[in-house]
Amino acid sequence: MTASNMPCNVPLLTDGNIIGRKRMASSTIEALFDAKTRSKLDALIARMFYSAGLPFSLARNPWFRQAFIFAANNKFSGYVPPSYSKIRTGLLVQEKTCVERMLRPIKTIWSLKGVSIVSDGWSDPQRRPLLNFMAVTEDGPMFLRAVNIEGELNSKEYIFEKMLETIDFVGAANVVQVVTDNAANCRAAGLLVEQKYPRIFWTPCVVHSLDLALKNIGAIRSEEDPEYEHCNWISEVVSDAQQIQDFILNHSMRLSMFNDFSKLKLLAIAETRFASQIVMLKRFREVQQALTLLIVSSKWSDYRAENEGKARFVREKVINGFWWDKVKYILDFTEPIYSMIRVADTDKSCLHLIYEMWDSMIEKVKVIIYRHEGKKEDEQSPFYNIVHEILQSRWLNNNTPLHCLAHSLNPKCYTQAWLAEVDGREAPHVDEEISIARNTCFRRMFGDGPELHKIKQQFGNFSSFTAGFNSFDSLEDRTYLEPKSWWAIHGSFAPELQKLALKLLGQPASSSCAERNWSTYGLMHSTTGNRLNPGHAEDLLFVHQNLRLISRKSTEYSSGPTRFWDIGGDTHEIFGGGAHFLEEAVLSLDEPELEALLDDIGALENEAARTEA
Repeated sequence: MTASNMPCNVPLLTDGNIIGRKRMASSTIEALFDAKTRSKLDALIARMFYSAGLPFSLARNPWFRQAFIFAANNKFSGYVPPSYSKIRTGLLVQEKTCVERMLRPIKTIWSLKGVSIVSDGWSDPQRRPLLNFMAVTEDGPMFLRAVNIEGELNSKEYIFEKMLETIDFVGAANVVQVVTDNAANCRAAGLLVEQKYPRIFWTPCVVHSLDLALKNIGAIRSEEDPEYEHCNWISEVVSDAQQIQDFILNHSMRLSMFNDFSKLKLLAIAETRFASQIVMLKRFREVQQALTLLIVSSKWSDYRAENEGKARFVREKVINGFWWDKVKYILDFTEPIYSMIRVADTDKSCLHLIYEMWDSMIEKVKVIIYRHEGKKEDEQSPFYNIVHEILQSRWLNNNTPLHCLAHSLNPKCYTQAWLAEVDGREAPHVDEEISIARNTCFRRMFGDGPELHKIKQQFGNFSSFTAGFNSFDSLEDRTYLEPKSWWAIHGSFAPELQKLALKLLGQPASSSCAERNWSTYGLMHSTTGNRLNPGHAEDLLFVHQNLRLISRKSTEYSSGPTRFWDIGGDTHEIFGGGAHFLEEAVLSLDEPELEALLDDIGALENEAARTEA
């Protein structure tokens, strides 16, 4: 057959055609080999997770992903991963140095934004006492140090000494307040700090104060106690709920039956959690229908024979409408307290909100109790009187001049709209208590010289809407802008007061970040995990906590495959027992909202998995 007779659709076997075919075949083989290599690597990574018991949430960690992406894009012939010893020593020191360098930009603005030093004590799994210090700004909490105080007397003098070391490290001129819990030695140490540095204030943790108030209200009382008749029913209801929960959680079949009727879990709340009893009762209300369906189901009788007495008790309570009314009443009158805890139990700037919030919270509690009891404003309520006395006592122990000054610098508190919200509400500059505390702050911060006179004059102009504070925009924006934004835009007419306001309005009101920090410490430094000495453990905690702070400033934190990588884990529906999502979340008590968030993350991951498949 000649060339002219060959079918036109069959190409000639030229050298170029042969080379092309070889390339195509080679490309196909390479692609097949590459797919097998990728699958092998996936399997090895998965095996690492399974064999070491690593949480699956580690796959969202940005540095886990970066490590493999970096390795894939760079040829490392003969590369061997770092050894156990190198990771826990040399590389840890190297990483700490790197993190310290990344934190420098945050530290450079401490003088402008001000710093709150937050401290809390803890004992590690080997029962060594530790003292934790963090520097908190509106940018978030920065871990500073964890002091091993083993063999030391945890006295006010010792705590004061460690506070001074931390203040000197941060810079006394940058520190606005020292925040601790209400323990006597911490309070005494805080007052010693105030004597040493009059411009630095000791502030008790408002969340701790509110939690103590809740515990006082619901405390078990003896029958001889005059308050027994009015308050002991609260502890009885909480005890009933605990018994019901234990009866279900402590039996695998009963728990399985409950799970058939409810998508929500019964929460095993740790006693150390703020408002733990309220959180438990809130969940009980949400699963009330599931509990009812459980005890009337046909299977209930099969698993009650082991303990007829407790089964009868559970049934009587679950079907008792009056008992559920008591649960609802507890949740109703404690809701204002619980809501305030939720606001303050974060690292957000809320120091300037505390004074007004506490006043409003007490008034809201009164309205709810009086409505429930059907009483008029001028009538007496023995139960409310007890609650009011507890809340008022805690406020007197918690309130400081700094709360009053921060409240005074909130532009919104001078607007007619804000004043009209509550009958009898007064602007901060005409309230006697607030004015006395504010002037005390001014004198401590600025002495008795020209600076004091200048700051008072500037505050007078600000509070009376004169000398630069009377423009239309300035007046209108007091209602709509956030306080710090308002001062940034309209505060140039009072530069010294503006600088002070920008500092105070960016401070937290609780030591929650320091307390949550121990959950992370326990997670990394457990009796079954790394047996680190205190120095190595401190370095590891420094790196861990501050990498989280740095990560949360990136855009990738709120989107993409590493979204919210440090929140949750694989057991986010359980409190305690190694699950610390509440401690790691910004909204540390928003368990239903956070469950929804994590469910959303899970749905995105499942969708991604289906796409990959």
